[in-house]
Amino acid sequence: MPGRSSSNSGSTGFISFSSIESALSSLKNFQTCINTGMDTASSVAFDLVETQTEVSSEYSMDKAMIEFAMMDRELNHYVKAVQSAINHVKEERPENIPDLKLLVEKKFLALQNKNSDADFQNNEKYVQFKQQLRELKKQSGKRKEDGGHSEVDKIKDKDASRAGNERDGLQADREADGPEGVDEDMIVTQSQTNFICPITQLEMKKPVKNKVCGHTYEEEAIVRMIESKQKRKKKACCPQIGCSYTDVKMCDLVQDEALRRAIESHNKRRHRHSE
Repeated sequence: MPGRSSSNSGSTGFISFSSIESALSSLKNFQTCINTGMDTASSVAFDLVETQTEVSSEYSMDKAMIEFAMMDRELNHYVKAVQSAINHVKEERPENIPDLKLLVEKKFLALQNKNSDADFQNNEKYVQFKQQLRELKKQSGKRKEDGGHSEVDKIKDKDASRAGNERDGLQADREADGPEGVDEDMIVTQSQTNFICPITQLEMKKPVKNKVCGHTYEEEAIVRMIESKQKRKKKACCPQIGCSYTDVKMCDLVQDEALRRAIESHNKRRHRHSE
């Protein structure tokens, strides 16, 4: 525990907290390990959904995410407790130095006693995991209902059927299929539009979502745009037409794994069809 090196109460005089603050800085680096663990658990859960593996395996990944979120919360509470204890001693300058170890434990327990399940809604990675998991399930469900065929496949099959009908002189059947064909064209157009970056006007390879307005962009493109605006001391507006958000920041952006997988899946199906 970082506080042990200065735990003798009753001593007076100047205290250096440099060693404690150094240890605290090292402790914060553990946050990277937690984030890596959450990224890995998320990726495995998404793979399970895409391969339609049994729900129990997916549930295990959800439990793993909760465990990581709990570790993250406990780490944050401990860091806050240590920082609070150090600030208390610096500000109060007590005649007798308190037992820092006990002071940290007291503050840590006070924070832990306020724990609730609602805390997970404040964990950004866990929230993004649940949102993208729902989106992937929705996409997987649609593919299952379509029998594994994409909207592009269905439209091409229908076009081939129409051509045959025309050759056979079945004009009435072709006209009856017309409205349905228009609807499918609209679906594919909408789907492909969602894959296009509003900045580059190209299909995204590494999409990121804006947590504030919900729009997605190619990561490299939006980062360049934000950095360019910052150099000129200007705010970056969301490049999506019609969006009113006028201050896009780096911290607003999160990886959109669900969309990235949807784009990859769409391209794989298109490639298989072309073969």
